[in-house]
Amino acid sequence: MALYESVFLARQDISNAQVDQLTDQFSEIVTNFGGTVAKKEYWGVRKLSYRIKKNRKAHYVLFNIDAPSEAIQEMERNMRLNEDILRYMTLRVDEHEEGPSVIMQSKSERPAGRGDRRRDDGNRGPRRDGAGDGEENTAVAENNSAEGESE
Repeated sequence: MALYESVFLARQDISNAQVDQLTDQFSEIVTNFGGTVAKKEYWGVRKLSYRIKKNRKAHYVLFNIDAPSEAIQEMERNMRLNEDILRYMTLRVDEHEEGPSVIMQSKSERPAGRGDRRRDDGNRGPRRDGAGDGEENTAVAENNSAEGESE
């Protein structure tokens, strides 16, 4: 059997109990086809990047699944038919991550990467092009005008 990660977004106006019910429904489909759901993570209600079907927020849920492809196809078919599901995405992976996903980790636990860059503390040196130094710019302007007069 193959390993999959699946995330679905449910409408924000349904209750947490309804989200749990959807989660159980989809995991039951996977187990009926001989697969297992290794991990279920509820990420909470999060803001969407753009409006989807007039919703600005959604409940996010992650599954780590070990199942045959028929189970995934049936689960996705049921997600398509359910009007409470806004979006879903299932990816085949080589291995599941151990522990909590990156979304659930606190910022101190996350591995260093692009998001951990330091902000500018204001102790930068002067600009290389001389912009911002009034004295240098006026000296250059006087020099250019003097050269123009001598020609």
